[in-house]
Amino acid sequence: MASTPLPTTRPTRADAARNYDLLVTAARETFAEHGTDTSLEEIARRAGVGIGTLYRRFPNRTALLEAVYVDEIQSVIDRAYDFDRELPPFEALTAWLRSFVGYGLSKKTLAVELMNALGRDSEFFKACKTNVQEAGELLLAKAKASGDVRPELDLPDVMRLVGGITHVSPDIPPDQAMRMLDIVLCGLRPVGSGPRPATDS
Repeated sequence: MASTPLPTTRPTRADAARNYDLLVTAARETFAEHGTDTSLEEIARRAGVGIGTLYRRFPNRTALLEAVYVDEIQSVIDRAYDFDRELPPFEALTAWLRSFVGYGLSKKTLAVELMNALGRDSEFFKACKTNVQEAGELLLAKAKASGDVRPELDLPDVMRLVGGITHVSPDIPPDQAMRMLDIVLCGLRPVGSGPRPATDS
């Protein structure tokens, strides 16, 4: 799938990989429920491991945030390839952009904290962006080839429009965000094409 590996430190040894997955899952759930400033002790407790195990794998909070972010980005990427296999080109692109907006709304705080710690132009974010772009380019190219999307469109333009929806307000309601996405999706269609029904992911 993606040709550029995501920046991950997941171990290969079975027991270490199991603890890694338990900690990342616990962190993702805890961050979603209580915010990214939740204590590392609480995350270790939820994962069912000792705090020493957490620190051996993640020496600081930023390292744990990176692991959770990579895990979420991988889900975004995987959905692109799943939609490509399961849906016609325009519906696949639409479903993926809807899932991308949903991800952006739910993970905004995590991304902001990581950007503050690492910098927007860090190698970490560059690698994540490259992988997302590869997945998006696949869907956009197929939608262009099918005649469902305007041929002059570039993915960076589309992603800036879609990403802007999640940053327009810190508390934008999800239904409003999806209505705004519908407007963007109509703009992707060739001139003279009729609108298509919304596709839920």
